[in-house]
Amino acid sequence: MSATETLRQSCLEDWTAATTHAFTDALADGSLDPQKMAGYLQQDYLFVESFVRLLASAVAHGPSLADVVPAAQFLGLICGPENTYFLRSFKALDVPSEAKDMAPETRAFLDLMNEARLSGRYENMLAVLVVAEWIYLDWATPFEDRAPNLPFWFGEWITLHAGEGFSGVVAYLRGQLDAVFPSLDEVAQTEVRRLFSTAVSLERAFFDAAWAGYPVTR
Repeated sequence: MSATETLRQSCLEDWTAATTHAFTDALADGSLDPQKMAGYLQQDYLFVESFVRLLASAVAHGPSLADVVPAAQFLGLICGPENTYFLRSFKALDVPSEAKDMAPETRAFLDLMNEARLSGRYENMLAVLVVAEWIYLDWATPFEDRAPNLPFWFGEWITLHAGEGFSGVVAYLRGQLDAVFPSLDEVAQTEVRRLFSTAVSLERAFFDAAWAGYPVTR
């Protein structure tokens, strides 16, 4: 079993809850209240800057050019099509891009991303990046065929996180962590486990709060 699969199995309850969530089920069948989607997107957009900085730091700390080219290419996707999706969705849902208040769940995940980045440790950055992207691949993939029939703010959120291209990104990130993990000493491996499991629990909490409904900034 690969290192990343072992890490996932170690927090399977939270993983399953996050990837089979009532929020994403409702999003995928088109029944999610658009205002819940708006509040979710406003909170999620707060992640973009820190995520870009974390991913860029992973590029800077990768062991070789070959190891980091896919991450650098992924940066272009985040700063291009995904950022544009957010802006188009905010306009269509008639809400501003800025959330007035940062939810506690958002703050907790931002703090974790910043902790991983500031550690200067490639494996720590990968631990958080793998969770952030793999969880989205897992929940979105079963719904990929529904995307064309949904309003774009639902459908494109699915297609951004499914399909061959995004699956390749997740496979790359997992492969990087799988390659480096066996060479780490016990202390470093324990830190990766902590960051990975914390990220999974925070993803679950973020979806829980989104289902309850984040306040929408007007």
